[in-house]
This record gives sequence, C-alpha cells and structure tokens, in this order.
Amino acid sequence: MLGPILEGERVRLEPPRPEYFPAYQRWFADMEVTRYLLYRFPFTVKSEEEWLEQVGKDASQVIWAIVLKHNGRLIGNAALEHIDWRNRRGESGTVIGEKDEWGKAYAGEAMRLRTRYAFRELGLETVTTRVVLANEASRRGLERAGYRQAGVLRHHYFVDGRWHDAWVGEILRDEWEATQETTR
Repeated sequence: MLGPILEGERVRLEPPRPEYFPAYQRWFADMEVTRYLLYRFPFTVKSEEEWLEQVGKDASQVIWAIVLKHNGRLIGNAALEHIDWRNRRGESGTVIGEKDEWGKAYAGEAMRLRTRYAFRELGLETVTTRVVLANEASRRGLERAGYRQAGVLRHHYFVDGRWHDAWVGEILRDEWEATQETTR
C-alpha cells in the first residue's frame, strides 16, 4: 500500500507519485547509489507505472517517497515490506538516491518516522532489516534509529560477482517505546 504522509522535522514521507519516476530511473541506473542494493536493473516508465499500481494493492508492504520539507525535493524512498500480520512483524528498507544529500542524517529521520508508524499505526511487534555488512553508513543510521544487531548472515548476498555478508538489525516495540518515553 502507499504510505500516508508522515511529517518529520526536516523530511516528509509521502506516497510515491508518477512525477518521481525520472528520479527513480536515474538513481537505480547509478552504480554508486545501488552498490549496496540487491536489485540493479533498468526501470522504464511502464515498469514504474506497473510497480506503483501493484504496491497500491499490496497490504504486505508500505512504500513512501522521502521529500525534503524546506524545498519539496525528492531524495529517496522508505519502505516496510514482507509484513506478516499474524506475527506482527515487517522488514524495513531505505535508500537515499540523491548523492548530494548523503551524510545529512535524512535517512535516519525517515527510519524513525517509518518505525513510529510501524509500531503505533500498524501495531507491529518487530521490525527487522538486512543490509550489506560493508554498508557502514546504513548500519550507523539504523543504530541511531534504535535498531540493534541481531546477527550476521554470512555469504547472504551475491552482488557484483562475489558474496557479501548481511548485517541483520531489529527493533522491538517495547524497546522503541522505552526510548520514546525518555525523549518526551
């Protein structure tokens, strides 16, 4: 499904829109942006339209565009995927596609908004994530957003002709709630 609008201090999460497709095409064609992503294939406008239609109907995922509040610029995407409603868990993912916005903690703010939505609105108990172990920036952002390392999956991803380990992180509802009480 397409996520509702979530307002943070500097970013807004909003449903993806067709006018964002050219940026998505540019990002996912850029090897530097996708070096830690598992999917690298060219997007067409048609495939983007089909993706948006499919996402809108799929209750096992929630997708957002990450937009800067001060200027409305699209900089990335955030998602909750593989939502298991019976066991109240989901997997998270984030990408900042605009390289000039890397290192500004926008992803961390988007992660916090998404996590709040997962626990408070969807009623999930656990949110997990997996990132290529070498992706230190993502790991740091996830840890700042409250995720803890749950383990390492060895040789979990085959990217660019070689195996990569995966860092597995998770955040539990009660741990997240405890951090919210201390920051109020």
